[in-house]
Amino acid sequence: MRVESVDEVEIIRRMTEGIYDEAEYQKALAWAKEKCKIGFDKNPAELQMSDEKKEEQFEFVVKMAVIIKDLMNGNKNLPAGCEEEMVGHNALAAGFQGQRQWTDFYPNCDFPEAMLNTSFDWNGAREPYILATENDVLNGLGMLFMKLLTNRAQMFADVRTYWSPEAVKKATGYDLEGVAKENGGFIHLINSGACCLDANGAAKDADGNGVMKPWYEVTQEDQDAIMENTTWNFADLGYFRGGGYSSRFETKAEMPATMIRLNLVKGLGPVLQIAEGWTVHLPEEVSDKLWKRTDYTWPCTWFAPRCTGEGAFKTAYDVMNNWGANHGAISYGHIGADLITMCSMLRIPVCMHNVPEEKIFRPAAWNAFGMDKEGADFRACKNYGPLYK
Repeated sequence: MRVESVDEVEIIRRMTEGIYDEAEYQKALAWAKEKCKIGFDKNPAELQMSDEKKEEQFEFVVKMAVIIKDLMNGNKNLPAGCEEEMVGHNALAAGFQGQRQWTDFYPNCDFPEAMLNTSFDWNGAREPYILATENDVLNGLGMLFMKLLTNRAQMFADVRTYWSPEAVKKATGYDLEGVAKENGGFIHLINSGACCLDANGAAKDADGNGVMKPWYEVTQEDQDAIMENTTWNFADLGYFRGGGYSSRFETKAEMPATMIRLNLVKGLGPVLQIAEGWTVHLPEEVSDKLWKRTDYTWPCTWFAPRCTGEGAFKTAYDVMNNWGANHGAISYGHIGADLITMCSMLRIPVCMHNVPEEKIFRPAAWNAFGMDKEGADFRACKNYGPLYK
């Protein structure tokens, strides 16, 4: 396994020289025009692009998605003479840099990121890809870990804002309830691009609860519901001068979720943070008031981590204050125990988690490194060294 870098001008080269599967592109474009609901344009009227320009940009971002898929997978149906491009990169995961040079001039990559990370596209249900926004390789790896553990699409989000019960009350007049109240507030998870559409919770389980399903259980009914509950809003030209389209939805289902962050520390190496919790459903008028404090055209998830009253998990604020970056990878379900076991196998110490002690399993050899479980994990991982070098 290795990292391969591809300059993003390769996308423009393939567009310009016709190095893509025309039939696949036409299929993707017809599907997108039928299924993607176009939302409002937040830009001032005098700055908005014409309908013709917006149509051109929509076609551009769909073609981007087709080409990025080819770069990751390869495609035997590319034009003759493109045998090298047909091979692709056999990518386990990928990322798109975008900001700022690309998005100052070309439409952003939000549509390709969102659609590839989702558990279906114009060809129906399929294994989700991992395509990190801002080329955040560490968040992409976190998404990959959890996809491989769960077979579900993954969320990529900014860990953007902490809302305390008092702040929510002051801003909206609403008293928090349920898990949000019990855990000292919640964190706003929001990002323009790479969140999978599955995260809007429109797919339902047998009891009618919102769920993010393993990709092989996603039905046509689920796909239609997810697309119906998503709009595609034109980019804020203050962020993205080149335009583009961002998915917009609110996670209205209350679902178990696990947020992680893989950090790379100089002199130490990789460490993992884990926060189990729940997505939170707020009344529409409350959600709207809080959502408008940041970008109202991006996917919105309210997340309440399970708090213990101590240390990094004293409150939701402390979780955010101890987080290693402004990004998090989020999976459906409480899978922290599985992640801890996986990390011990990979020799990645877990520096922060809220997984109950009785659920944790590490190799018995870890017991030889002291009675302090967290310190023993660091010492054992250092002693045995990485499984893959």
